[in-house]
Amino acid sequence: MTASTESTASAGAPLDERRPRGRFSDVASRSGLLGIWVLLIVLFWVLRPETFMTGSTFKAIFSSQQALVFLAAALLCTIIVGEFVDLSVPSVLSLSATILPLLAATHGWNEWVASLVAILACALVGCINGGLVVYLGVNTIVVTLGMSTFLLGIELLLSGSNYITGLSLSFQKIDVLNVLGLPISFYYGIAGMLVFAYVLGFTPLGKHLRFVGSNREVSRLAGVRVNRIRFGAFVAAAVIAGIGGVIASAGIGGWNPSVSDSYLLPMFAATFLGTATVQPGRFNPIGTLAAIYFLATGIQGLQLLGAGEWVTDVFYGGALVIAVAVSTIVHRMLSGRA
Repeated sequence: MTASTESTASAGAPLDERRPRGRFSDVASRSGLLGIWVLLIVLFWVLRPETFMTGSTFKAIFSSQQALVFLAAALLCTIIVGEFVDLSVPSVLSLSATILPLLAATHGWNEWVASLVAILACALVGCINGGLVVYLGVNTIVVTLGMSTFLLGIELLLSGSNYITGLSLSFQKIDVLNVLGLPISFYYGIAGMLVFAYVLGFTPLGKHLRFVGSNREVSRLAGVRVNRIRFGAFVAAAVIAGIGGVIASAGIGGWNPSVSDSYLLPMFAATFLGTATVQPGRFNPIGTLAAIYFLATGIQGLQLLGAGEWVTDVFYGGALVIAVAVSTIVHRMLSGRA
């Protein structure tokens, strides 16, 4: 919370009581999800001590979420500037992941050149999305839902509705190279979210992004180039998703376009749940990163307890509903205290 929020919330209390309560409330709100995460780990440890607290379990949790980390980072780009529902992000990642093996394995292109072309294709999609939403005023949901369906069709056409494989083992190392027991792509996600958090918190660009997301008209009157920032957010989201697609495709040596829809619910669940920690009531990269692995821990633990495939949809769906409800409540509380 800001200083003004804290002072308003503690108005009327004795001076020596205001600060401790404010600090405790602040720490609790910022670290609540992390505390629940720890309790969840302890719970699964008690229930399944022989299988949960093992290196293989934690490797499964932390080495399988890279695509989701990039998708959530891409979604944050548009959410932070006020475009809350970009439904095309998973299909943009899938486009990159489809183009790479198609060009490299099927047509013999150099894999790095194919990767660049795939990311540029995603950037073009971002330009189209941004142009339609920002400059033509088309509804974001309509544009991104239509683009998502369009891209899925293109990907199925290009792949022949089949799994495309054939990337070289040397190229796959950009994802699977082992570093301290985890694939190197895990560290890409950590580094990317840290850089994102730095940009948002400590640079003029980050302040402008937040400003535009809070109030476009006031931002415009303050001299911020609102439309340029909104357009850039769509392009940045597409590029980040494109990079994630290259890494995801490299990790498994190919891609199946039909899996892209399965990322949509987890992406939104993690992004909204991230508003419950680090910076309560605000979309933030570090909170989103924590939420991704919190959700992965829950699903992994429940599966070890014998839950079937249904648990993934139930857990992510429930998490999304709870996260949106908590985010709404926290936002109202902070607004009421401001």
